[in-house]
Amino acid sequence: MTSTTFQLTRDSFGKLVLTDAAGEVHTGVSPVRAFPIQAPDQGISMVLSDGKEVGWIDDMKDLALPVRQLVEDELEGREFMPEILHLKSVSSYATPCTWYVQTDRGDTEFTLKGEEDIRRIGATSLLVADNHGINFLVRDMYTIDKHTRRILDRFL
Repeated sequence: MTSTTFQLTRDSFGKLVLTDAAGEVHTGVSPVRAFPIQAPDQGISMVLSDGKEVGWIDDMKDLALPVRQLVEDELEGREFMPEILHLKSVSSYATPCTWYVQTDRGDTEFTLKGEEDIRRIGATSLLVADNHGINFLVRDMYTIDKHTRRILDRFL
């Protein structure tokens, strides 16, 4: 069932309600990204709490604005993965060390326990886990500024 064959609303309790093409109502659905890093706006499954898929979104851009907003709001509430835009400095090139970064959600600092907490995702992306288990994303290490790339290269 594709995104064009269902309707999506929010009930009075704040839960997402999906009505499929057959008119069956599914309350409490959640969007789940199939490829959260490589294609975050494509391949989104609408699932019930037991994991049963009741809808599929090929591409978010194909959704009507109100439906897209509902899906985006729900995803933001479930997912927290700030994207590193600039690595200002590090306290040391030996781990553990503190990283001072600018993210898409504002400036922050976190502790990197070891180089093993930096993982390559695909050809150009990195996931950096802090000491609290929060993952920070470097979407494309080849398009990020030279200063940031130089620091990242010292840890890779």
